[in-house]
Amino acid sequence: MSLIRQERLLLIPIAVAIIAWFSEHAVLEMGQATSLVGAAVLIAAIVVGSMRVAHHAEILAHKVGDPYGTMILTLSAVAVEVLILAIMMNNGASPTLVRDTIYSAVMLDINGILGLAALLGGLKHGEQPYNDDSGKTYGVMILTAMGISMIVPEFVPSDRWQYYSAFTIGAMIALYALFLRMQVGTHSYFFSYSYPGREAGRPAETPPATPPKEAPAVDEAHKGSTIWSIAVILFGVVLIGVLAEIMSVMMDAGLEGTEAPVALTAILVAGISAAPEILTALRAALRNRMQAVVNIAMGASLSTVILTVPVMEAIALYTGQPFVMAMTPVQTTMVAITLVAAAINLNDGETNAIEGMTHFVLFATFIMLAFLGL
Repeated sequence: MSLIRQERLLLIPIAVAIIAWFSEHAVLEMGQATSLVGAAVLIAAIVVGSMRVAHHAEILAHKVGDPYGTMILTLSAVAVEVLILAIMMNNGASPTLVRDTIYSAVMLDINGILGLAALLGGLKHGEQPYNDDSGKTYGVMILTAMGISMIVPEFVPSDRWQYYSAFTIGAMIALYALFLRMQVGTHSYFFSYSYPGREAGRPAETPPATPPKEAPAVDEAHKGSTIWSIAVILFGVVLIGVLAEIMSVMMDAGLEGTEAPVALTAILVAGISAAPEILTALRAALRNRMQAVVNIAMGASLSTVILTVPVMEAIALYTGQPFVMAMTPVQTTMVAITLVAAAINLNDGETNAIEGMTHFVLFATFIMLAFLGL
């Protein structure tokens, strides 16, 4: 009962889902304004639900530690994003929504989260250390994944898109499989940092192999809380799916005929999935834990591209309806500037307020371009 009482916030999206389920048609009949209000309420409920999912993912993350912890956090966020995208595309959303959402997520994660966290953390702590290997690894992986999946498709003939989609799925899976092996295997120290006691983020000496010790007895309360967290995460994802289904219908009805840019919907989807990560990253930066910020911001960007693309491409192959994945010239330019700035800023193992400000200005530019319909 105490665990249930701790999830009082989940009652909000549950109640909203029940009300929306029975009143959906009535709200749609009331007109566009009412539909937009209903969609806004559903978005707020989805954010609350996603934050509870992220909270329990964070609990699991603390138990397993880095780099496994940040991997759990980013995967939970990507799962929410992929679910919402799949539902909206199934309801006939714009064929560019997947591309625009991935682009928006990268801008939000690298320029928004990393920029704001480095800015605030730099103003409070000055220079904040982290493992520079992580920034370099994330950067080159993001560049490769986005180049393959969102730049090269511009040159693929339209009558051969199925072949390239199948190739993209295989390439993303291969990239992520190798990255995952590095992240949790022998190169896991690339994504962790000891404060202090480690030079340049690398272990001074590799300890000799020792035989595994006998596992200690599992504390029942600890085991129970782990099972509860997993259960809440699974329930939360299902609940978010129900809310997203209704939200998609109401948003389409509310925006019909308004000529609102597709980027607005893409930013909303990216923002919903990134909302919990923003709070986690800012807390880490203010506690002078920049490694966690780099793992969250860059890891979320990589996971968004490398996991969302194969899932959505598989859906396109299954339905026979391709998505527009090639970025526009403006989007390509913004991604190029962002990744070049990240490569420079994340090259020395320390961040400061100036580096954070450069990324945050790029994020403001992205928002401005979105309002201009670019």
